[in-house]
Amino acid sequence: MKKQYETVFILTPVLSEAQMKDAVQKFKGIITDGGAKIINDEDWGLKKLAYPIQHKTTGFYHLFEFEAEPSLIQKLETEYRRDEKVMRFLTTVLDKHAIVYNERRRKGEFNKPKAEKEEVTS
Repeated sequence: MKKQYETVFILTPVLSEAQMKDAVQKFKGIITDGGAKIINDEDWGLKKLAYPIQHKTTGFYHLFEFEAEPSLIQKLETEYRRDEKVMRFLTTVLDKHAIVYNERRRKGEFNKPKAEKEEVTS
């Protein structure tokens, strides 16, 4: 039975733009080749880390939200561990509340001014 997942990974900041995009495409390929459907793909760009990792204070963040069989997760995480460009990663299974929240976030419902929100609800 397919479940909905979200995976975020941090790539080392020493990569060129092309190397970063290649790494993202590699992981996207692993997900899609495994029969998963990508629902959302977000590049968060270069961000400051909360604490140094491998003596680095920044990293390229990327998020994939996808629907897949649970067996794909182990293969994806093994690839994260093998790739020296990946400093950290986290994959979580989404419950029904997280799925609804993510849909609303993608639509931009949380970024609207308060007056605009009130008009929508009435």
